[in-house]
Amino acid sequence: MTKKRIGILTSGGDCAGLNAVIRAVVHRADLLGWEVVGILNGTAGLLKDPPDCRVLDPNDFGGTVMRLGGTILGTTNKGNPFAFPMADGSTKDLTDEIIKGFKSLALDAVIGIGGDGSFAILNKLAQQGGLNLVGIPKTIDNDLGMTDMSVGFDTAVSVATEALDRLQPTAASHDRVMLLEVMGRDAGHIALSAGIAGGADVILIPEVPYSIESIAEKIKAVKEGGRNFALVVVSEAVKTPEGENLEVVYHGGETRYGGIGHYLGSQIAESTGFETRVTVLGHVQRGCPPTYNDRVLASAFGVKAVDLIKEGRFGRMVAWQNRQVVDVAIEDAIAAYQQVDLESTLVHTARALGISLGDK
Repeated sequence: MTKKRIGILTSGGDCAGLNAVIRAVVHRADLLGWEVVGILNGTAGLLKDPPDCRVLDPNDFGGTVMRLGGTILGTTNKGNPFAFPMADGSTKDLTDEIIKGFKSLALDAVIGIGGDGSFAILNKLAQQGGLNLVGIPKTIDNDLGMTDMSVGFDTAVSVATEALDRLQPTAASHDRVMLLEVMGRDAGHIALSAGIAGGADVILIPEVPYSIESIAEKIKAVKEGGRNFALVVVSEAVKTPEGENLEVVYHGGETRYGGIGHYLGSQIAESTGFETRVTVLGHVQRGCPPTYNDRVLASAFGVKAVDLIKEGRFGRMVAWQNRQVVDVAIEDAIAAYQQVDLESTLVHTARALGISLGDK
């Protein structure tokens, strides 16, 4: 078989399990006699001349790398290359420079590890530049279509569940309401799964409108039932009852969701009269060692991605469906945004357990 040279990059926000994906790609490619080039810092590495990259060797992936959070290749979630922000406030289309960077590496194919935003960009770059692209889904939000699970989601849920396990004893010790704000962008998958696993009394997700009165009613019922504490989980993308997004502006003008936890904490305290404390989990959900499930999923995805290249099947994303790895068209995956289905098993489970979703 002709020796191939394939590139790999991570794009968008980091999550646990990325290094396990990279490891799997390198080991599978090595068995085929292929070379893997790691592109550093996502598409930003391709803007340098020569591109910022390094050849990856199986010996680099002994016993520790797959256990590490983050990505050894680095990543970026800033600057759409089709309208890249310049220092003077203008934007510039840098796609030609990025495509030139890809082609200068003489790659037979590229594996992109990303979410819906990253895939939309990479897929367009591949089409414009005639690049052979295979995608591997990663996102703690688990909001990519066509796959039951994305790399990073299981770890994020595990961290959030552990946080609830740790908040419960201190809540009981002080007769408090403990509110945990978790990530999730525009989908409530982390909050819903962790809330069920962590025994929350109230789970608030962006897919379900809520009222402060309904939350207060549930918490009061818990207290009247003889329990001296309550646990509330809220996704960062939940709006105020009036429909307002709460956001934080960072240096450079970048905005991100933030503040709903503290907003609700004060509202709950005022409505119930109960002492309320807020914990914002934030990036702790991203940067920790991956769970066994994320390591296994990442390994299966990495192997499948290389196999797709071997078969000459491009424009595809590997996916997990019905307990096995399959592949789907990247365009189909990014077209089917996956929010929480209000008729799903988990929503039914939460309601059947008496958990309030904040609606009437």
